[in-house]
Amino acid sequence: MTKTILRVEKIGGTTMSRFGEVLKNVILKEKTDIYNRIHIVSAYAGITNYLLEHKKTGTPGIYQIFEQGEDCEQAMTELQNRLCELNSSFAAIGLDVETADQFICRRINFALNILKSMNNVLASGYVNRNELLLAARELLASIGEMHSAFNSTNILQNLGYDATFVDLSGWQDSKERTIDERIQHTFRTIDPSRTICVATGYTKGTEGIMREFDRGYSEVTFSKVGILLNAHEAIIHKEYHLCSGDPAIIGEDKVHPICNTNFDVADQLADVGMEAIHPKASKPLEMAGISIRVMNAFDPSHSGTIMTKDYICPQSKTEVITGSNTVTSLEIHDTHMVGEVGFDMKIMQVLQDHNVSYITKVTNANTIGMIIYEKECTPDLIADMQKKFELVIIENTAIVCAIGSNIAKPGILACATRALADANINILTVSQTSRQTNMQFTVAREHFVLAQRVLHRALCEEE
Repeated sequence: MTKTILRVEKIGGTTMSRFGEVLKNVILKEKTDIYNRIHIVSAYAGITNYLLEHKKTGTPGIYQIFEQGEDCEQAMTELQNRLCELNSSFAAIGLDVETADQFICRRINFALNILKSMNNVLASGYVNRNELLLAARELLASIGEMHSAFNSTNILQNLGYDATFVDLSGWQDSKERTIDERIQHTFRTIDPSRTICVATGYTKGTEGIMREFDRGYSEVTFSKVGILLNAHEAIIHKEYHLCSGDPAIIGEDKVHPICNTNFDVADQLADVGMEAIHPKASKPLEMAGISIRVMNAFDPSHSGTIMTKDYICPQSKTEVITGSNTVTSLEIHDTHMVGEVGFDMKIMQVLQDHNVSYITKVTNANTIGMIIYEKECTPDLIADMQKKFELVIIENTAIVCAIGSNIAKPGILACATRALADANINILTVSQTSRQTNMQFTVAREHFVLAQRVLHRALCEEE
C-alpha cells in the first residue's frame, strides 16, 4: 500500500495579495495533486501592520489606539472598508464579494464589541492590564488571517473545487484549549485527502500564540500543524527565492538561488533579520525530522531551497551574503575587567533585565563589545549600563555576514578582509566561531551596501 504523503504549506502575506497567481502556481499547479496539502495562509500584505503596528518601522496600528485607551471604532471602520475593497479586487478570480463582505463585517463588528468591553474593564482598574492588552493583541491579529483564509476557500469552492475553511482562530469558541489541542480538535473531522484545506495562520490557545512568538505566529501555526499531523514536508511559499544575496543590493543578475542548506544556516540568517523561517518555528520541525522547502511562488518551475538537519555542502563555499543596517555597537570599557572571572555576566544581566539579545560579542582584556538591534538600545538600557561600568560607547553601525554550511576553507577570512580593505572599508569588529558557519563583520553604516557587494563578488561569484 502506498503511504500517503502529507505536506503543510505556508503562503506569506505579500504572496497572498497576488492570489490569482497563487492559485495557478501553488494550489492548483498540479491538477492531479491538489489534495493531501494543508495551506496555512497569512493576512494580505499590510493588514497585520494596520492591525498591530508596522513590523519594520513600528508605525502604530489599531492595537496602539486601544492600548492608549482611545475609541477604536473609526479605525475598525476604516479597516472594514479596506478589507471590503480587497474583496472587490478578487471578484475577477471567483470571490463571492457579497458573502465575503458579510463574513468579515461580522467578524470586525464582533471584535469591536469585545474591544469596547475590554476598555470598560481596563478603566475599572480591577484587572491585570498586561493580560488584557495581550488578549486584545491576539484578537486583532486573528482578523487578518480569518479574512484571507475565508476568501481563499470561497474562491476555490466557486471554481468547483472541494475546499474547507479551517478556522483555527477560535472565533466565538469559549472552550479553553491549548494551541496544540485546538489544531487537533479542528482537524479531527477533516480529511485532507478529499478536500483542499485552507487554514488560518493564527491559532487561538490558552497560552497565547503571540505571548512568545509575536509576529512569527503564522509560522508557528505552520510548524505545529506539520508536526501534529505528521507531515512529510513543510513548504514556505514566498515572493522571492532564498538567494546568495539580496537582489535589490547585489543585483538580480549576480545572485543565484540556494538549492540546499541546513537548519543551522537558517538560524544564522534569522539572527540578522533575514528570516527564511522564524527560529522558534523551524526548531520543532528540525527536531521532528521534517525538512523545509522555501519556494518562490512566482517561479513555479524552480524546486526551491531544501533545508535539512544534516546537510553539509560537499564543497567549501559561502552560500549567502547578508546583514543588517539597523544595529548598534554597544561597547563596555572597564579597567576592572581584566582578570576578573565572570565580569561579562554583569553585562549579560543588564541585557536580560531589558529583554535584549545580542547578535555578536567580541572581547579583549578590558573591553566587551556587542552588536544589538538599534531599536533595543533604549535610553533606559544605556543609563543602566552607565551606572555599572566606567565607559559605555554607543555607535550606530551595520553588520555584514558570510554564511554557509561549510565555509571552513583556508584563506576565506583573508579573502573577505582583503576584499573589504580594497574597497576602503574599515572593519570595526570581526567574529567567527570554530564551527565556521558565519563570518560577521561590523562596518560603518554607510558601507552596508558596498560591503555586501564586494563580499558577494569575492566569495560567491569568483569561487
